[in-house]
Amino acid sequence: MINRRTTLRWLAAAPVASGLAAAVGLAAEPAVREIRISAKKFEFTPSSVTARVGEPVMLLLSSEDRIHGFKMPDFNLRTDIVPGVVTAVQLTPDRAGSFSYFCDIFCGDGHEDMGGTLLVEG
Repeated sequence: MINRRTTLRWLAAAPVASGLAAAVGLAAEPAVREIRISAKKFEFTPSSVTARVGEPVMLLLSSEDRIHGFKMPDFNLRTDIVPGVVTAVQLTPDRAGSFSYFCDIFCGDGHEDMGGTLLVEG
Protein backbone atom coordinates (compact mmCIF):
# COMPACT_ATOMS: atom_id res chain seq x y z
CA MET A 1 0.00 0.00 0.00
CA ILE A 2 1.32 3.44 -0.91
CA ASN A 3 1.18 5.96 1.89
CA ARG A 4 1.96 9.65 2.08
CA ARG A 5 5.53 9.04 3.27
CA THR A 6 6.32 6.71 0.32
CA THR A 7 4.80 9.20 -2.14
CA LEU A 8 6.87 12.06 -0.72
CA ARG A 9 10.08 10.00 -0.95
CA TRP A 10 9.29 9.10 -4.58
CA LEU A 11 8.54 12.75 -5.46
CA ALA A 12 11.80 13.90 -3.85
CA ALA A 13 13.83 11.26 -5.73
CA ALA A 14 12.19 11.81 -9.15
CA PRO A 15 14.16 14.95 -10.13
CA VAL A 16 17.43 13.26 -9.16
CA ALA A 17 16.57 10.15 -11.16
CA SER A 18 15.50 12.13 -14.21
CA GLY A 19 18.64 14.27 -13.96
CA LEU A 20 20.80 11.15 -13.88
CA ALA A 21 18.95 9.70 -16.86
CA ALA A 22 19.47 12.93 -18.80
CA ALA A 23 23.16 13.03 -17.88
CA VAL A 24 23.61 9.41 -18.99
CA GLY A 25 21.79 10.18 -22.25
CA LEU A 26 24.01 13.18 -22.91
CA ALA A 27 27.15 11.24 -22.13
CA ALA A 28 26.16 8.57 -24.67
CA GLU A 29 25.66 11.12 -27.47
CA PRO A 30 28.84 11.92 -29.43
CA ALA A 31 29.80 15.58 -29.42
CA VAL A 32 29.03 17.58 -32.55
CA ARG A 33 32.22 18.85 -34.17
CA GLU A 34 32.01 22.26 -35.80
CA ILE A 35 33.68 22.90 -39.16
CA ARG A 36 33.76 26.45 -40.52
CA ILE A 37 33.63 26.93 -44.28
CA SER A 38 33.81 30.38 -45.85
CA ALA A 39 32.58 31.15 -49.36
CA LYS A 40 33.71 33.95 -51.64
CA LYS A 41 33.67 34.42 -55.36
CA PHE A 42 34.87 31.18 -56.95
CA GLU A 43 36.14 29.39 -53.81
CA PHE A 44 35.34 27.69 -50.51
CA THR A 45 37.89 27.91 -47.71
CA PRO A 46 38.88 25.33 -46.74
CA SER A 47 38.19 23.45 -49.94
CA SER A 48 38.70 20.09 -48.22
CA VAL A 49 37.37 19.00 -44.82
CA THR A 50 37.57 15.66 -43.03
CA ALA A 51 35.11 13.78 -40.82
CA ARG A 52 34.66 10.22 -39.58
CA VAL A 53 31.83 7.78 -40.23
CA GLY A 54 29.22 8.26 -37.49
CA GLU A 55 30.69 11.56 -36.26
CA PRO A 56 28.06 14.32 -36.03
CA VAL A 57 29.39 17.39 -37.83
CA MET A 58 27.99 20.93 -37.90
CA LEU A 59 29.07 22.84 -41.00
CA LEU A 60 29.10 26.57 -40.22
CA LEU A 61 28.87 28.30 -43.58
CA SER A 62 29.53 32.00 -44.17
CA SER A 63 29.95 34.26 -47.19
CA GLU A 64 32.48 37.05 -47.55
CA ASP A 65 30.95 38.79 -50.54
CA ARG A 66 27.54 37.74 -51.91
CA ILE A 67 24.89 35.03 -51.77
CA HIS A 68 26.32 31.63 -52.64
CA GLY A 69 24.78 28.19 -52.64
CA PHE A 70 26.02 25.09 -50.88
CA LYS A 71 25.09 21.72 -52.32
CA MET A 72 26.34 18.28 -51.31
CA PRO A 73 24.19 15.82 -53.29
CA ASP A 74 25.58 12.65 -51.69
CA PHE A 75 24.08 13.70 -48.33
CA ASN A 76 21.06 15.50 -49.79
CA LEU A 77 22.23 18.87 -48.40
CA ARG A 78 21.37 22.21 -50.00
CA THR A 79 21.25 25.74 -48.54
CA ASP A 80 21.92 29.38 -49.35
CA ILE A 81 24.89 31.13 -47.77
CA VAL A 82 24.02 34.77 -47.09
CA PRO A 83 26.63 37.45 -46.25
CA GLY A 84 26.60 38.45 -42.58
CA VAL A 85 24.78 35.27 -41.52
CA VAL A 86 26.28 31.97 -40.37
CA THR A 87 24.27 29.10 -41.82
CA ALA A 88 24.48 25.88 -39.83
CA VAL A 89 24.02 22.53 -41.55
CA GLN A 90 24.37 19.30 -39.57
CA LEU A 91 25.17 15.87 -40.91
CA THR A 92 26.40 12.54 -39.64
CA PRO A 93 28.24 10.71 -42.43
CA ASP A 94 27.06 7.11 -42.71
CA ARG A 95 29.72 5.90 -45.14
CA ALA A 96 33.38 6.47 -45.93
CA GLY A 97 34.52 8.14 -49.11
CA SER A 98 35.15 11.43 -50.86
CA PHE A 99 32.07 13.61 -51.36
CA SER A 100 31.90 16.81 -53.39
CA TYR A 101 30.19 20.05 -52.45
CA PHE A 102 29.79 23.06 -54.70
CA CYS A 103 28.14 26.44 -55.17
CA ASP A 104 24.86 26.16 -57.05
CA ILE A 105 24.12 29.89 -57.41
CA PHE A 106 25.89 31.42 -60.39
CA CYS A 107 28.47 33.96 -59.19
CA GLY A 108 30.24 34.87 -62.43
CA ASP A 109 32.97 33.49 -64.66
CA GLY A 110 34.83 30.90 -62.60
CA HIS A 111 31.68 29.74 -60.81
CA GLU A 112 32.01 26.24 -62.23
CA ASP A 113 35.30 25.80 -60.31
CA MET A 114 33.76 26.72 -56.93
CA GLY A 115 33.70 23.47 -55.02
CA GLY A 116 35.21 21.39 -52.30
CA THR A 117 35.46 17.90 -50.84
CA LEU A 118 34.29 16.22 -47.66
CA LEU A 119 36.59 13.29 -46.93
CA VAL A 120 34.92 10.77 -44.63
CA GLU A 121 37.25 8.28 -42.96
CA GLY A 122 36.04 4.86 -41.80
